[in-house]
Amino acid sequence: MDKRSLAQLAGRFRDAEARTEILRQELAVAIAQADADGVAQKDICEATGYTRQQVRRIVKAANADSDGEQSANSPQHDEAR
Repeated sequence: MDKRSLAQLAGRFRDAEARTEILRQELAVAIAQADADGVAQKDICEATGYTRQQVRRIVKAANADSDGEQSANSPQHDEAR
């Protein structure tokens, strides 16, 4: 394998990593939405292949993120400034 071929392969790998990260984030949002919509955790696990613990962590992180955004935009937050 020559240097050019190796560089092309490495570039394709980096592109795939970037796409994977985007898809991972989209899946996390979908899991959080499914949980909010009342989909059973068991069904989320079956659909994604994730463990219950992984699903709980994703949902907890999504809830923490949305709580942080809400509190940053809340009137009480503005009064503290």
